[in-house]
Amino acid sequence: MRAAYRDTRLPGGDCLRDPRVGGPVDLYLIITGMSESPDSKTTRSRRALALLVAVLAAASLAAGCGGSDSVYDGSPPPDYGALSDSPAPLDSLYGQANELLPGGTGAFDDLMSDLEGFPAVVNVWASWCGPCRAEFPHFQQASADMGSEVAFLGVNSQDSESAAATFLEASPLPYPSFYDPDKEITEQLEAGKGLPATAFFNAAGERTFTKLGPYRDEAELVADVDRYALETGDEPEG
Repeated sequence: MRAAYRDTRLPGGDCLRDPRVGGPVDLYLIITGMSESPDSKTTRSRRALALLVAVLAAASLAAGCGGSDSVYDGSPPPDYGALSDSPAPLDSLYGQANELLPGGTGAFDDLMSDLEGFPAVVNVWASWCGPCRAEFPHFQQASADMGSEVAFLGVNSQDSESAAATFLEASPLPYPSFYDPDKEITEQLEAGKGLPATAFFNAAGERTFTKLGPYRDEAELVADVDRYALETGDEPEG
């Protein structure tokens, strides 16, 4: 039996969750669906066990995967004022600060072509993703500090547009995010196994690396920007 509960834990204990898959309820339904006879004693025992597992799974989810203690709920962003003097085409990019852009992979590819000549960092996130929210301040600060030489961009994946917009009101970014409810851009970036994820591009527009999982602090993020965006990247992807 393959369980429907698909939280994947990273080494540090964060969760990579597919929001299209339910949690304890789906687990309960799949386990009870194993029974051949709805009236058997074995069926009733399995249902009781499934319900217990579902309750325990829900408690674990609340404690370790996006519970209130691990979720970033917004704080004053850094000063983005210096980005207003960014060279073209970065000035146009940051002119769309905090917006959710439509257009799917076509629009994303067009924008990435416009940004060639500058390295780029693309953060894939969702408002329902606790680790995504927790790493947001690192992207806010890194983009404020490095955005005049590196293009920062977001991809809002598998999310409700209204929920994403509400989160951005509390946690504003100096750059836009593409709205990607069907994971088209996410899959193109090889970031579909879980969120958050961050893709790096060199100045030639070549993707050099996609990191799966959250950044623990700004220093870790900046180190990867230096390695995979500003430099050529030690682990090019074909």
